[in-house]
Amino acid sequence: MPPSRQNGRRTARLVVLVSGSGTNLQALIDATSDPTTGPDYGAEIVAVGADRDDIEGLGRAERAGIPTFVVKTSEFDDRVDWDVALADSVASHEPDLVVLAGFMKLVGPAFLGLFGGRTINTHPALLPSFPGTSAPRDALEYGVKVTGATLFVVDDGVDTGPIIAQVPVPVLDDDDVETLHERIKVSERAMLVEWVGRLVREAVDHQPHPEEPS
Repeated sequence: MPPSRQNGRRTARLVVLVSGSGTNLQALIDATSDPTTGPDYGAEIVAVGADRDDIEGLGRAERAGIPTFVVKTSEFDDRVDWDVALADSVASHEPDLVVLAGFMKLVGPAFLGLFGGRTINTHPALLPSFPGTSAPRDALEYGVKVTGATLFVVDDGVDTGPIIAQVPVPVLDDDDVETLHERIKVSERAMLVEWVGRLVREAVDHQPHPEEPS
């Protein structure tokens, strides 16, 4: 499928993977569909994938008219076969960038073989501090005064890939895990939207511009 163009600029194709409510996905949907800023954002979401059915993330995509797909681990004999199927499903949409937006599965060699270096994820801490699934709780228990969110390139480790951007979030004296995590999410969404746009516009601006076919 050929890329579309907005305001004479090639529009990057995004595939977003989700596992839950899809608030980060919604932020990207809003950024790419805003009638005022969307044409200059530089990207369109061409598909949303998930590892399970009946989640709000898929509902958000469907309401926005974005194609969806589901690749469940339970339907495969092992994670290797699932990883191949996930990679194939994503590849069918020809993405320029894959965004893991609350996707709670680790991708494997088949996926990274196709999309390594152009798959990004967010994490609710200032990596390399507090990797894993309980980062806000870990930050509170450790007693830090500042935590935050990180945008990074996905590799074959757990939250170990090259860091693209970070945003600090103060830890307040009366914070619990929920209040801290919710405040981190606000900054995380803003960072994700800003940097996805920056990454795709920079990539497009550094590509050759062949003549449009007549």
